[in-house]
Amino acid sequence: MKVAFHSLGCKVNSYETDAMRQSLLHAGYEDAEFAPGADVYVINTCTVTNVADRKSRQMLHKAKEMNPDAVVVAAGCYVQDAGERLTADPAVDIIVGNHEKSRLPEILDEYFRNREMGKKTAVSNINGVREYDELHFVPDGEHTRAFIKVQDGCNQFCSYCMIPYVRGRVRSRRPGEVMKEIRALCGRGYQEFVLTGIHISSYGLDFDFPGQNRQTPYASEARTNRHLLGLMQDVAAIPGVMRLRLGSLEPGIVTEEFAAEIAKIPEFCPSFHLSMQSGCDATLARMKRKYSTADFMEKCELLRAHFDRPSITTDIITGFPGETEEEFAQTVEFVRRVEFARTHIFKFSVRRGTAAERMPGQNTEKTKAARSAVLQSIDKERRVAYAESFVGETVSVLFEDRTVIDGKSMLTGYTREYVPVLMETEEDLMNRILDVRAESVTPRGEIIASLIE
Repeated sequence: MKVAFHSLGCKVNSYETDAMRQSLLHAGYEDAEFAPGADVYVINTCTVTNVADRKSRQMLHKAKEMNPDAVVVAAGCYVQDAGERLTADPAVDIIVGNHEKSRLPEILDEYFRNREMGKKTAVSNINGVREYDELHFVPDGEHTRAFIKVQDGCNQFCSYCMIPYVRGRVRSRRPGEVMKEIRALCGRGYQEFVLTGIHISSYGLDFDFPGQNRQTPYASEARTNRHLLGLMQDVAAIPGVMRLRLGSLEPGIVTEEFAAEIAKIPEFCPSFHLSMQSGCDATLARMKRKYSTADFMEKCELLRAHFDRPSITTDIITGFPGETEEEFAQTVEFVRRVEFARTHIFKFSVRRGTAAERMPGQNTEKTKAARSAVLQSIDKERRVAYAESFVGETVSVLFEDRTVIDGKSMLTGYTREYVPVLMETEEDLMNRILDVRAESVTPRGEIIASLIE
């Protein structure tokens, strides 16, 4: 049978989609494009915003339209929040929760054996789950960078976020399983690895407090996460691991000890995505974030004390309920002061069921868009300025792909700081880490490089 997949949302969802695909291929299914002609369509949904909900519904209905006789599987985060609505949706045949993704081949087998019984639902009470679901992925093919899921769930309960309700509590993958997967990937030629999860700053918290529903101390206290640090050290020691990165971090995880220890790992790449959301203390308090702008700046200064020009990137939500012009002005001033390498800007989306939905002072879409445009302009300036700081220097680049720009064949890759690089050459340098010279920068913040003779 032919199976097609479509993934929405984050890198964790992408990893899980690849893992589900691989499990079905091993069970005898044939991989197919997300187009008419498949027998099974699996949509790994997202629910982080109302827009994500809408896109999830649209893709489920698109799958059924492409083949009315096909089996349509709704999986993931939207499923955890919209179970009753999906039960009533005639476009959906199978409903699979976040903790059941590793059982997809078995769930499909059960459905086909009892198809006359109609829709099948496999959804756990995710908030009661305490075990990590061992869903793993060892890809075939030629690639350079691999995302490794090491953690699931979140205990933070920020006022705008549904993730703790649809992903459950913090659950961490055992180090031995992580090592096993990375060794297999090294054997396939991968050189760079990104440890990712829903809230990786909490990695290992459940090892210390098994079965407990408590918030991570790393978000609000000056305490080093020894579990994550130890995992990074062990991964870096695996033969074949040339580069190591971390996914999005909470600022509180950055302590003097943590920064000093990871600076000793030669394979670690100094690109840090510190989740900020606002540069105004009053807004951060309404968001129920666990730090102040002073705390955030302290963490940035720590990283810059231990690394030469580390890339510090962040997320910002514009137009959060109650955000006034004065509060937004504070965010703008703070963003300029931090000098981020990149900033990902999102307009606040009212999420049904969150505390922010009920807050007074909801901003208009026009206001959100205008504020977003201001930050987008600053981000454009900063991307170029950060990339320009490397011009005239030698930078290390892992080349990953090839593209054609203005009729020229260009290799593309990233520096250790995750600055995109373009280099005109016909040589086959794919999946090679090379020192190149940074010559100039494009208006998009890409380095134009040349080979060093």
